[in-house]
Amino acid sequence: MNRFTTLSNTELSQLIDEWVRGERDRAIMKRRLIDGICFEPLAEEFELSVTHTWKIVEKNLKILNTKV
Repeated sequence: MNRFTTLSNTELSQLIDEWVRGERDRAIMKRRLIDGICFEPLAEEFELSVTHTWKIVEKNLKILNTKV
């Protein structure tokens, strides 16, 4: 996540909106990267397992890392 520290929250939000597919995945990524929410609370909020939440974040981080 260190690659994103140079971006403003607005820029990061726009990047997520442009490159992350799926409304739920975009919401998860914004909560994780912008709000700094840890995996357990994220999983509870979106009614997913911690493992599934982690996989969603990792998959989308790979995408976003190629765009920064």
